[in-house]
Amino acid sequence: MTLLSNFVVAALVLSAFALSNCFYMNNLSDRITKLVRSVHAEPNKSIAYERLAIANPTETHNKPSENHPESFKETTNYRDDKCTMAPQSRFDCARDRVLSKRQCEERGCCYAPLPNSVGPPWCFYPSLYPGYKLGPLTPSKRGLAATLTRAKPSYLPRDISTLRLEIIEETTGCLHLILKDPSSQRYEVKLPADVPKSRADNSDVLYTTEYQSDPFGFIVRRKSNGRTIINTTVGPLLFADQYLQLSTTLASSLVSGLGEHYTSLLLDLNWTSLTLWNRHMAPHAHANLYGSHPFYIVQEADGLAHGVFLLNSNAIEVTLQPTPALTWVSTGGILDLYFFLGPDPQSVIRQYLQVIGHPMMPPYWSLGFHLCRWGYTTTNTTRKDVQWNDLDYADKQRIFTFDPRRFGDLPEMVEEFHRRGIKYILILDPGISSTSPTGTYPPFDDGLKRDVFIKNVTGHILIGKVWPGPTAFPDFTNPETRQWWEDCIRGFHSKVPVDGLWIDMNEPANFVQGSMEGCPHTDLEDPPYTPRVVGGELNSGTLCMSAQQRQSTHYNLHNMYGLTEAYATNRALTKVRGKRPFVLSRSSYSGIGRFSGVWTGDVRSDWEQLRFSIPAVLQFSLFGVPLVGADICGFEGNTTEELCVRWMQLGAFYPFMRNHNDNFNAPQEPYVFEQEAQAAMRSALNLRYSLLPFLYTLFHHAHTSADTVARPLFMEFPTDPNCQTIDRQFLWGSSLLISPVLEQGSVKLTAYLPFGIWYNLHNGQPFYSKGQYLLLSAPLDTINVHVREGHIIPQQDPALTTTASRRNPFFLTVALSAGGWAWGDLFWDDGDSLDTYKTQDYCYVIFTAGQSQVVSDPLMLNGALDELVLGGLQVFGVPSPPRYVLANGEKVSDFTYHSDTKVLTVTKLTLPMSKVFTVQWAL
Repeated sequence: MTLLSNFVVAALVLSAFALSNCFYMNNLSDRITKLVRSVHAEPNKSIAYERLAIANPTETHNKPSENHPESFKETTNYRDDKCTMAPQSRFDCARDRVLSKRQCEERGCCYAPLPNSVGPPWCFYPSLYPGYKLGPLTPSKRGLAATLTRAKPSYLPRDISTLRLEIIEETTGCLHLILKDPSSQRYEVKLPADVPKSRADNSDVLYTTEYQSDPFGFIVRRKSNGRTIINTTVGPLLFADQYLQLSTTLASSLVSGLGEHYTSLLLDLNWTSLTLWNRHMAPHAHANLYGSHPFYIVQEADGLAHGVFLLNSNAIEVTLQPTPALTWVSTGGILDLYFFLGPDPQSVIRQYLQVIGHPMMPPYWSLGFHLCRWGYTTTNTTRKDVQWNDLDYADKQRIFTFDPRRFGDLPEMVEEFHRRGIKYILILDPGISSTSPTGTYPPFDDGLKRDVFIKNVTGHILIGKVWPGPTAFPDFTNPETRQWWEDCIRGFHSKVPVDGLWIDMNEPANFVQGSMEGCPHTDLEDPPYTPRVVGGELNSGTLCMSAQQRQSTHYNLHNMYGLTEAYATNRALTKVRGKRPFVLSRSSYSGIGRFSGVWTGDVRSDWEQLRFSIPAVLQFSLFGVPLVGADICGFEGNTTEELCVRWMQLGAFYPFMRNHNDNFNAPQEPYVFEQEAQAAMRSALNLRYSLLPFLYTLFHHAHTSADTVARPLFMEFPTDPNCQTIDRQFLWGSSLLISPVLEQGSVKLTAYLPFGIWYNLHNGQPFYSKGQYLLLSAPLDTINVHVREGHIIPQQDPALTTTASRRNPFFLTVALSAGGWAWGDLFWDDGDSLDTYKTQDYCYVIFTAGQSQVVSDPLMLNGALDELVLGGLQVFGVPSPPRYVLANGEKVSDFTYHSDTKVLTVTKLTLPMSKVFTVQWAL
């Protein structure tokens, strides 16, 4: 028992009534209370499911000693023993600055230079580096609590010597652990609105927890197999006023998440640092981009997975190393950690979304093709080309206005669009002009009266500079600001009835550093440690960190600015239009999917950016933002015809599809290209529009069940090792596999097809895959899409607009399994009303195939019934020609069968899907 004498181990099984959004019931059982007390009464007694192994069990230097020192002692034996570790297992002790040998050892750390200047640190923590000591674990309102104390301050300025530990077992698969300063009111993230609550089941928790008492650390294991998920005993816990650090080993090197960065789906663990600090920055490597999502998912062995979420909005740097291990560093707030045990990847995402909220249900029309350009300078140009306007529309680039000369008939143009079944969206930047040539600008004047703008440390409005010149910035954490924003939108909408809003520049971007007057010299502007951010300082390209907002300083709230604006905009559109809101945001933070879609920013028109748009879209899918896409054909630079065709084909399978181009670049609207290219683009667009019923149903499942829409292959095939690393292909739901061309000049591509039968969506040609790569033909007019056996895809005949396509007959694509069965479903409502699922104002139909027939089962029939007419179906995998076909018992004359592909096609049906129907074929 000597190994465990340094540990207090708690492994709790909580009640069925823990809430899914991580609110825990107030009372713990008497048994747990007695268990904890018994540990305190007998400190040498251990309670655990199994013996504790620290870090890598093969590295004995990481195992705790029975007589480890209470504080660091400079002794030869200690250093020889504690500093001998593999280079890849070193944790950096000189993250803040380069240290000499003497300075490193003054910190109580080990100094061992290596031949290369990059890679493992030269100055690193010894094992069991002195830190906090865990006090008694006692029952609390939400679980267990304890006090952590350290006898001596760390080397950090304004070190916090006493911490409170809270341990909350939220659900069977979610553990919540909080480390905070009990003596001060440090900023804690509060997401914009309460997440709906639901009950957890009463099965056993999926994890065990173990706590090292001195120095404090904790381990989370998967209960089913004992695998270590989290082990923080490998590095010290540091907690100072502006520096929080926590290290852990990882269960594998297959890590995804920690966005937003220009990266592959799997992160590089070779001493990589990722900074989470929202920045106006075009996507490129080694840069912090527009959004911050401190969440990662790890693929384990055997198809299992887990995730970790750090609910912290300060500037964060995450260092990944090949141990494999990870270190969190935050510049403020608290350590508010959630651990999601899955056990499969999709369950991990569901558990994460139970904390941050399920994504919104988008309006049906938002899934159509959107066309935009910065540079459509008049309504006449807009009428010809687009459904969107960039800032060109605004009078002197001031939002909530329109230029009286170039856009004087903007209201009439929007009404014309509506009569043609076209929607209209325009841009809003958060920067409010603080000057006006006429002396009045109502949004600013009214905002002044209502005190809605962010202020500097002197209490005056902070003035920055964006497109209109000197600008003030709304504080969306202020309820009065949200009401003012709604009033501004309402007033503008009464003149220009826009259908949705595109919120840009909301990191927030600023063309001067901090403010027009600069920023004060404070620790907020120049903290003891600044993560690796573009520009070198936290206020580069944005506001002063000392700027004052209703909830806290901008230092604490910066990463959430876009989220709070998205919440305010979603709320305003809902109230003003009385319909389902559409919001598209550039800046993002965890939870933004509840209020907005996201696009991936100012991508370049080149093949590399085309290729990296896939992992970008898939990352946002993991972050609970299914409505996402990249600017088709690229935003910056000039596209080529081939690139634009291939991007249009891939973009047809972005959940959000928009062609958007920068000012002064070569035109890239589909109609500017040669006829062959136009035909290829039209084919891709028609394919998307035919699949809109299926895509809309996927969004319904994302909204109600936290499923993913665009899906990495490892989510659906977690036990297939080939799928673990693929990010050049992706799935729509579990049914469609998309394999785009991503290289210039290619007319063939190598694609991986997981085990099973995959049918070519275009012609039904079956591929019987053993889980293998195949060489597929991909001429310029083709994108390879395959339907997975056992699935039924609801489709519609395409039309020029979503309004028109919704009125067309449905048809089903039935992909029979080897056993002759298939399943699919359709969610259908009016596409625009609020809360149709909640009010049950929708239709939901299940389709099943088996025994040579397809049968419908309408489970909910409310609203839009006249649109539900089945016009035909195609069945892939029919083994032989049918002798006849029956529809609801009546013979059908319009059917064909192709013996080479084994496809049965039935047309000219008029079967109401509001009733049970049966289509049979006799072999």
